[in-house]
Amino acid sequence: MTAVLGYYPYAVAGAIVLLGLVGIAISRDLVHAVVCLSVCQSGTYVFLLAVGFQYGGVAPIFGSTVHRGTPVVDPVVQALSLTDIVVSAAVTSMLLALVIQIAKRRGTVDPDELRSLKG
Repeated sequence: MTAVLGYYPYAVAGAIVLLGLVGIAISRDLVHAVVCLSVCQSGTYVFLLAVGFQYGGVAPIFGSTVHRGTPVVDPVVQALSLTDIVVSAAVTSMLLALVIQIAKRRGTVDPDELRSLKG
């Protein structure tokens, strides 16, 4: 039973990424595509947290409360998760700014209407 529960977070992460990719593929609006990309990126948070999780693990602060042999969680994975969140926020904000500029200049956010170049 524990082995099955060990793979559950990886399956959830894969399902979230797949849901975001399907949303990007069927999107008929650029804002919807940006939101689906954000959902896809949130699957990486779940994946990174699943990699760093350890049953019975404590915070990686070594002092008088943590004894030798006590399992601790990996702080590198936590730092990567925070970095992933910051990068995702920056990418989402830049893409939304780009969508706003496209809407101002072309008057639409439908990808099919943006195929032809004018100029």
